[in-house]
Amino acid sequence: MLSDLKDVDLDVYSWVLQHRTIEVDTVAAGTGHAPQEVRLSVERLLDAQLLHRSPEDDSVAFAVAPDTAASRLAAPLEEEIRTRQREISGIREDLGRFMPHYLQRRSAGEALEVLGNVEDVRGALNAASDRCRREVLTSQPGGGSRVPEAMQEALRRDEAMLRRGISMRSLYHHTARFNGPSQAYVAAASALGAQYRTAHELFGRLIAFDRELAFIPVPDGSWGAVVIREPSTVAYLCDIFDQTWDHATPFSNAVGQGLEEVAREIHETIIRLLAAGLKDEAIARRLGMSLRTARRHIADIMEELGAGSRFQAGVAAAARGLLDDPAAAKPAQEATAD
Repeated sequence: MLSDLKDVDLDVYSWVLQHRTIEVDTVAAGTGHAPQEVRLSVERLLDAQLLHRSPEDDSVAFAVAPDTAASRLAAPLEEEIRTRQREISGIREDLGRFMPHYLQRRSAGEALEVLGNVEDVRGALNAASDRCRREVLTSQPGGGSRVPEAMQEALRRDEAMLRRGISMRSLYHHTARFNGPSQAYVAAASALGAQYRTAHELFGRLIAFDRELAFIPVPDGSWGAVVIREPSTVAYLCDIFDQTWDHATPFSNAVGQGLEEVAREIHETIIRLLAAGLKDEAIARRLGMSLRTARRHIADIMEELGAGSRFQAGVAAAARGLLDDPAAAKPAQEATAD
């Protein structure tokens, strides 16, 4: 290996360059190095093509120009690179024949594109992030459900945009405030200039770049996405985001202010959804929490209201004014005390 060349090799190379001999004792005497060091040095220089042994006398050798030696050693690697480049070109050419069929899935020209799997979505998001110039808007329902590994990848992508001066605003469900990975993600990105707010209900998942390109999920659970480029549709989605943002609550530190208010909003929203007749699954989906968590909240609320059924819970909540004014309503615990 060329990385194994040592300082002693420079002395031996210079000696052979002038005296054209690799007789160990002679070189050792001339360079001041031990015979064993000289012997190993000669072997390394021969391997590096910097010395060429005479075919007539093993003790005679010629020093080879370094660029000539480099060309000899690099030739097989360069040929391998050329081979790999030909293989890459062949792969692109072979698979490129399928592109027209893939593009047939687009509707309205370039306005709409369906990405059928998470890898295509990830690649499109990374490309859009690289091209982004001004602003990113995201709505991420299901506050506590994001996988830490996915968050790390998203944080790296977001950090690159934030360092380019891109404005970034994100909406989460209130439940994100009680999720450790979400708290850490928000703290890290906020330190770089990103803004986060939470709401008890969100309109759905959305990622929009520069108000020109938007990603929304496909409804089949495949983790695919619909890419929207049609200006009016993208503008409409961004307007919905702005309206939700204006009514959302700034994401505060989990041990700081805001959690009591958020917990109260979640509590009141579940009461209203129960009174409206929504099932447990629908309530969990609307609030971005697991079904188990939603059922635990529902059980606590029905116990606090002294209700044995959803109908009774609705009657009790209405009697205590919990359904009249969401902004002024008190938690069921306070109502019971009154």
